[in-house]
Amino acid sequence: MGGAAFAGASLAALKLPFFGVGGSQQDPATCKATDVSATDRRLIVSNWPAYIDPPHKAGSTLAVFQDRTGISVKYNDDVNDNNEFYAKVKNQLGACQPVQRDIMVLTDWMAARMIGLGWIQPLDASKVPNLHKNLIPRLQGKAWDPKETYHAPWQSGLTGIAYNASKTSEVKSFTELMTRSDLKGKVTLLTEMRDTMGFMLRTVGAHPDNFTDTQWQNAIDSLHKAVSDGQVRSFNGNDYLNDLASGNTLACEAWSGDVIIAQQDNPDIKFVTPEEGLALWADNMLIPNLAQHELNAEEWINYYYDPVVAAKLADWNYYICPVQGAQEEMLKLDKPAAKSPLIFPDDKMLSTTWGFMPLNDQQELQYEKDWTNVTSG
Repeated sequence: MGGAAFAGASLAALKLPFFGVGGSQQDPATCKATDVSATDRRLIVSNWPAYIDPPHKAGSTLAVFQDRTGISVKYNDDVNDNNEFYAKVKNQLGACQPVQRDIMVLTDWMAARMIGLGWIQPLDASKVPNLHKNLIPRLQGKAWDPKETYHAPWQSGLTGIAYNASKTSEVKSFTELMTRSDLKGKVTLLTEMRDTMGFMLRTVGAHPDNFTDTQWQNAIDSLHKAVSDGQVRSFNGNDYLNDLASGNTLACEAWSGDVIIAQQDNPDIKFVTPEEGLALWADNMLIPNLAQHELNAEEWINYYYDPVVAAKLADWNYYICPVQGAQEEMLKLDKPAAKSPLIFPDDKMLSTTWGFMPLNDQQELQYEKDWTNVTSG
């Protein structure tokens, strides 16, 4: 789960065709199925692994949803990577064919891509009043969907730095992570290009929300130097904290929710807001074209934007809760998670966050090539 969010760019940039999907632009108004929700109380959801409280457990948020609504949910945790999932569905969505899903949960940049291609159905605002009432302000008004017409954040998170306080002193900035001699060979970075390169752009004085090709080149050159000098041990996915806990690494780029979970077993693992700020991202619920259970999907979205339900979910997965009022509900239950700034960040922390600008097809191809050249050694 993860990937830096977009901010500060025009939706027009997302209307450009992407490589591999030429001629695939659709109009969601015409690429639309008859909704059978009234007679077929089913829902098919695709989400990331370990992103919901145990769905088959009595009293879980999913079980309560089924009991309240009579909607039977087929819940799949088959989104392991944005690009991998995109490859699964692009041919069907690009040809206006069904993908046998009613909700897909994808990170900001991929959500923006699919919305820009016309592959996502608009939400009926009257059916999701909790979304428009309770979405936290910092996640409102994304340039690629400014009125939350097509997306609803499932959970959000922060990317920053984690270090093992029993092994090393505090790492205060990404620049330190990349240059401190005592950390050489004991640093890991994330495999998500937008997360890592967002920080590298910050270290060369650029802003991930709006940067030039020259600034990108400066940032990728800086990363290449750090890798060539042996500062970086590896680029990791979700398993990066294992090395941090064991001492194989001393500090790393990290996702906030992972750190909270790790701290339960090892309080020496600390999360830092780097001097360069934090990457803020969200994974978003989307209804694909030709989904047959749109009303059922909107019931699901509205349900998870109830603060009581959102509090229960947040107390399980430890990522940023996108729902206003959930913290107050969790405080009533005297849950320690209610006081965590990594689940309910305050305005001061959120003011340090940034996103990653949308890329057109030419940038996507070149930047991914540059990134692969560095990360593959």
